[in-house]
Amino acid sequence: MKRLLLFFAIVQCTMLNCAFAQQSRTFSDDIRSLQLSVDGDPLVAPILELGKRQHLSIEFDELSHEYHRYIYHIEHCNADWTVTDGIFESDFLTGFNDQPIEDYENSFNTTQLYTHYRLTLPNNETRLRLSGNYRVIIFDDDDRDTPLLQAEFCIAEPSMSILASINGNTDIDFNQRHQQVTYSISYGANRIIDPLREIHTVVMQNRRQDNKVVDLKPNIIKSGGIEFTHQRALIFPAGNEFHKFEILDVEKPGLNVDNIRWYEPYHHATLYADRPARNYSYDEDQNGAFIMRNDVDDEVNETESEYLWVHFILESGQPLTGGDIYLYGQWCNGPFDPKCRMQWDEETRRYEAAVYLKQGYYNYMYLQKDGVSPDGNFFETENEYIILVYHRPQGGRYDKLVGYRVMKTRQ
Repeated sequence: MKRLLLFFAIVQCTMLNCAFAQQSRTFSDDIRSLQLSVDGDPLVAPILELGKRQHLSIEFDELSHEYHRYIYHIEHCNADWTVTDGIFESDFLTGFNDQPIEDYENSFNTTQLYTHYRLTLPNNETRLRLSGNYRVIIFDDDDRDTPLLQAEFCIAEPSMSILASINGNTDIDFNQRHQQVTYSISYGANRIIDPLREIHTVVMQNRRQDNKVVDLKPNIIKSGGIEFTHQRALIFPAGNEFHKFEILDVEKPGLNVDNIRWYEPYHHATLYADRPARNYSYDEDQNGAFIMRNDVDDEVNETESEYLWVHFILESGQPLTGGDIYLYGQWCNGPFDPKCRMQWDEETRRYEAAVYLKQGYYNYMYLQKDGVSPDGNFFETENEYIILVYHRPQGGRYDKLVGYRVMKTRQ
């Protein structure tokens, strides 16, 4: 067990190499379509509430029909996603850790063979007792030195209230390119002695990890709470609405799909070419989410959906300044996933990328290394913001998640 814990500590330090680096992701090309959902809803942020009868599902595909005995290992983490070392496993977990995933099913009538796995928490073997951050690491029982994926989620015990607003009238421009978040936290019944040391906050836009604001210090401290107002760090580039496409049938194009063709041994779907936006145009999206589905039957989406090479095209006419172009959505392994990097084609004068994806509905955006999007920034853009509030009282051994707020700029 000591060897196992040491290994996971090494994995955490090498693969999560920056503070507050929360990210569900896969580490093997054979593992695809990782998705977390709360009570069956993949559009909901992966946050449960302590004591509520909620369930988190972690689902993924392995690209074969060979059986693999997959084991899940659960860790409790601090606010910055380092492993909590002040508590024992028995403090945060009731039952057993390192258990096999027993819910799996082979794909049926698909060109790409795969096995769909599902882990549900809590379950008969494992229940979680504390609030805070959790990481699930899954590995093959035959090779416990190689993690295949990690899934990260939160459990909250809301005891502090959060008042928040989002405004296009920011401290650097007025209804132009940015959105500013303002929020205040009320302690409720919590006894706070040193708020600057005890309370930690995280603010995310569309669940992105590259531009989230962590551990910001309040500029107003009162006896019953703290406030974060007129903070430059809480001014976010507003971005633009996500692009989207949908593939329900491999025989005919769906939403924003130009054509679907079969080239042995794969289906290929080419999307309509995008161009860098010059103006804002409202289009309802899901802020980077994706949903696995087909037009056969909602009950067999997981095992009767095909995989396709999806071809993305960004017609810019010339290479864009600001760094490489990447596709980004919640279906990627975070921002700047190497598999989602676009290549510049000098002959066609455009950026291109092909990603192997399962049938369904997808949101995506274009993102550059410097955080700029070629689609511009417009204050009208509808974005999702999540505020997380952690508390470690003096003498406490772990970071409690005592408050969270999910809100959109257009509600």
